[in-house]
Amino acid sequence: MKKHYKIAVVGNPNSGKTCLFNGLTGASQHVGNYPGVTVEFISGMSDFHGEKVEITDLPGIYSMTAYSQEEIVSRDHILNQHPDLILNVVDASNLERNLYLTAQLVELNVPMVIALNMIDIADRKGIAIDCAVLSSIVGAEAVPTIASRKVGFDELKNVCLKAIRARKLPHPTEFPHELESVLPELEKAISGMKDIAGEPPARWVALKLLEDDQLVLEKISQSSEWENISKALQKAKHQIELHSHEDSPTAVAESRHAFAAGAIHAAIQMSENARLMLSDRIDRFVCNRFLGPIILCAIVYSLFIFVFQISREINWIPLFNGAWTSPTGLLELFFAGLNRFAGNVIALPWLKSLVCDGVISGVGSVMSFVPLIFFMFLFISALEDSGYIARVAFIMDRLLKLFGLQGKSILAMLISGGLGAGGCAVPGVMAARTLREEKDRLITILVAPFMNCGAKMPVYAMLIAAFFASAQGAMMFLLWMISWAFALGSAFVLRKTIIRGEQTPFVMELPVYHLPTLNGVLIDTWNRTYMYIKKAATVILAVNLILWTLMYYPRYDAKSLEDSIKTAGSIFINQAQHTPYAAIFTADELEHTVTFLKKYPIQLKKSPEGLPKIRQNFALELESYKHGGSTANEAVIKAYAVYHEKVTELSNQAAQQQLQHSFAGMAGTFMTPLTRMAGFEWKENIALIGGLAAKEVVLGTLGTAYAMGETADGDSSSISQQLAEDPGWSRIRAFAMMVFVMAYAPCLVTLVTIKKETGKWRWAIFSAVYSTVLAFIAAVLIYQIGSIF
Repeated sequence: MKKHYKIAVVGNPNSGKTCLFNGLTGASQHVGNYPGVTVEFISGMSDFHGEKVEITDLPGIYSMTAYSQEEIVSRDHILNQHPDLILNVVDASNLERNLYLTAQLVELNVPMVIALNMIDIADRKGIAIDCAVLSSIVGAEAVPTIASRKVGFDELKNVCLKAIRARKLPHPTEFPHELESVLPELEKAISGMKDIAGEPPARWVALKLLEDDQLVLEKISQSSEWENISKALQKAKHQIELHSHEDSPTAVAESRHAFAAGAIHAAIQMSENARLMLSDRIDRFVCNRFLGPIILCAIVYSLFIFVFQISREINWIPLFNGAWTSPTGLLELFFAGLNRFAGNVIALPWLKSLVCDGVISGVGSVMSFVPLIFFMFLFISALEDSGYIARVAFIMDRLLKLFGLQGKSILAMLISGGLGAGGCAVPGVMAARTLREEKDRLITILVAPFMNCGAKMPVYAMLIAAFFASAQGAMMFLLWMISWAFALGSAFVLRKTIIRGEQTPFVMELPVYHLPTLNGVLIDTWNRTYMYIKKAATVILAVNLILWTLMYYPRYDAKSLEDSIKTAGSIFINQAQHTPYAAIFTADELEHTVTFLKKYPIQLKKSPEGLPKIRQNFALELESYKHGGSTANEAVIKAYAVYHEKVTELSNQAAQQQLQHSFAGMAGTFMTPLTRMAGFEWKENIALIGGLAAKEVVLGTLGTAYAMGETADGDSSSISQQLAEDPGWSRIRAFAMMVFVMAYAPCLVTLVTIKKETGKWRWAIFSAVYSTVLAFIAAVLIYQIGSIF
């Protein structure tokens, strides 16, 4: 079998590395995790003019020094996986900063090609790059590219193949005399040692030792050659300090910076008329100390207004009957119709409840909010692609420091949903690994789950639609501010009490603004939405079915209510005698007639005869009576209305008693004396318990609980409508519920991730307990104070 080539894509964050990778591999990608760490990598196959190539997109890094997991796994991949080529993606408009990493990649002694990406932005800045000169300095071919438009890809593929086949290595970096004079002796001491995985070049190991790289030092200190190497290392360090008056790590770093500066001087010309970039002009306002936060709030508020307007408030989708509806309304109609259909065709009571209540009402409640999630992701993806997210980090940095968070914590907060919604706490917690100070990292991990992740959004949207329909965007904006208040307040308390320590400074690059690419935004939006749908169809469905079982069993003996229903039927049958409709209200026909009236007019025949004709006439007369019309048989019509209301009430009582006496109902009822302080009754308790698995389950379980707590009478209303019409619910109760869902224990997957990131279950348990206690206190205060007014 023909061996395929392997290429490792390496570059700084915001260099367009992932965009270039996506352009080369298309949809042929898979995601994996490096063994023992939480850093993800993406690999994909590509065709390079007939050659099959496996490309791996390594994490974005600024150096190969072992400070973060991203840096460690990037260099370990190159050393251990032995790629045939390093594709070094550099931002042509920030070349000097990018070339610092290039200088380190050269030391790995692997064939390399440089992709001078975003060359169009460099041109607009007035930067002219002589690719031939740069190539000769580095010893690696430099190819201009514009990854967002796939410009230069054909030439890049040709150059990569040429470098792989020729095994062309880049030029060794020439360091100043004080370094070059000590490296040979140190390399000689290291040569032939096989104790480091990947067998890296001796020159690279020597430089790592001079940099005081802890991982390399730990590896070599276990070698039988350590005594000789240690003597050579101490001698080299002494000579460097003697000649340069600097310690060896500083000397090595400054030498690399000098290499990058020299390459820039030789290969770049700046236009005298280089104009102030549009990004700089925008940042005068966006990053302003006073205007920046105002603009951020305006963008987030606009996000919520846009999402609610387009997904559920504006009816812009036509229906077959000439009416119009919203995307959310369309899905609600679909699941309502599906529920009626399943209820009509399934005869077994337990199977009907399983399908209608457990599956359709539960999962359908979550799936109805797919449009809202889609447009939320669309908006946020466009902001990410534009370069604005980095500005949010800059704007929030000063505020985070006041509350004891490190500036880099903002990245974890944004990924968790800090921009408004649409994020996820799992990658947010994982993103905290970029913080070097352990205490900063721990605080960030503990407060990131307070952000409004995409899983909480459907719960908010359902309750807001039910009780705050006239101010949906404003309510979501308020919840966004409350989530930040929880996070910052908790960070401040943790920093002052449990996790004391100094904060480390934060430095990050502000990428150039650019228009989001439609294709990239849509792909990213669809991928995130698909994960939401997949979760609803798998995890949420599984949890819902388990909860349905706990809500359906054990069966409760409601014989007294069933007897009352029979008695009400007998009374009505007697009242219907001696009327034109007596034939359809006999003991044998009453149930068929009631079923027909529930489905009217959907299954009404055009020209029925016999009993169907009588049922049709009664349905028409009943409909006329409901709308204030006159009727010749008012007595029987009124009697039927009384009978139907009585039976519906008794049936709902039976369903409520069955649900309340189920396993789940008993658990929810047991908690009610405590949770009633926050306005939560036993049904909400069931849903909140389910939400420990995944926050979307709160919505699905409420849908199931309210469906099982009432007997369907043909009105398949949404869960929002059911709660709005429930006399036990109020605005203050709904608000307390939303705040509690926002802050209480992170979902199970997040807790497992916290354990992996901290290495201890006690921090995961602490996160669940302290956040739940805090959420309950907040909900109690909201409900109790709100109930006074």
